[in-house]
Amino acid sequence: MRKTPRIMWAIGIAVFMLTHLLPAQEALSEHLAALQPFVGKTYKGELSMPGQEKPATDVSRWERALNGQAVRILHSLNDGEYGGETIIYWDKAKESLIFYYFTTAGFYTTGTITMEENKMISHEFVTGNQNGITEVKSIGEILPDGTMRGTTQYLKNGEWVDGHQATYVEDSNAEVVFK
Repeated sequence: MRKTPRIMWAIGIAVFMLTHLLPAQEALSEHLAALQPFVGKTYKGELSMPGQEKPATDVSRWERALNGQAVRILHSLNDGEYGGETIIYWDKAKESLIFYYFTTAGFYTTGTITMEENKMISHEFVTGNQNGITEVKSIGEILPDGTMRGTTQYLKNGEWVDGHQATYVEDSNAEVVFK
């Protein structure tokens, strides 16, 4: 008779942990909540650049980081030809989403993100780019069919120019590759 209450107690604790503690471990901070639908997913897209004949294949993996206080995005173009890592977090002092993006090309960027309905708008400052790019403005948009569309503009040699355009679909088989 005494074993039954202990077993029930153990089952109760296990159920409580599974329903209350584990989901909290997967959650993002309230400031990053708008990014939650992307976390744990991999997206694949075709990236077209003005002046390039053939589009590049871009794969990005979104992950929860730093106990939900950040989102990490790894991405690579053309199976590791180029790639980068982004960390997005909430800056309390600036009351803004801030990110750092580090690349395999040896440069990095830092910027801000604002969320507007189904759009993620970013403005970043570039350090160390060999092509004369010093700023980037991007808009990422979720379309009704669940795909993501992204467009960019670059401040290159003092002039704003159109950058790449891409459309992404979720692809659980795609892999981010670094060489």
